[in-house]
Amino acid sequence: MSPDARDPWDRGETLHASCVVFDRKGVLILGPSGSGKSGLALRLMALGAQLVADDRTIVARQGDAILATAPDTIRGLIEARGVGLLKAHHVSSIRLALVVDLSRTETDRLPRAHRHTVQGVELPCLHNVEATHFTAAIVQYLRAGRSEP
Repeated sequence: MSPDARDPWDRGETLHASCVVFDRKGVLILGPSGSGKSGLALRLMALGAQLVADDRTIVARQGDAILATAPDTIRGLIEARGVGLLKAHHVSSIRLALVVDLSRTETDRLPRAHRHTVQGVELPCLHNVEATHFTAAIVQYLRAGRSEP
């Protein structure tokens, strides 16, 4: 049996990350504890995204795609600080289309395109933008992409 014919979750790893899906495009949100992963996921969910995983996300490579899912113990739950664990409609697994790295702050007005490698696959990556439009910009990025100079 070829390596790609096996169950991809057999080769998966668990990341300290949240994940949502918008228009069938998975967004992996990376960052240390307290960086706002769950908060960003909740804001994206308020704009129509669905939860895949909160705080811990299992990722696995299948060919050139990276799939994401939640551990069984936290599937369908998201933490809202000061509110508690909230139940959420969720998607069982999704192919990742974008990484948002909250541990890195974007300082350029028109930044160059960033990439982040997950399981040997490079994915587009946005760094944290400390502005009110960041969540809406992620949604627009997923809908229509980004223009490169």
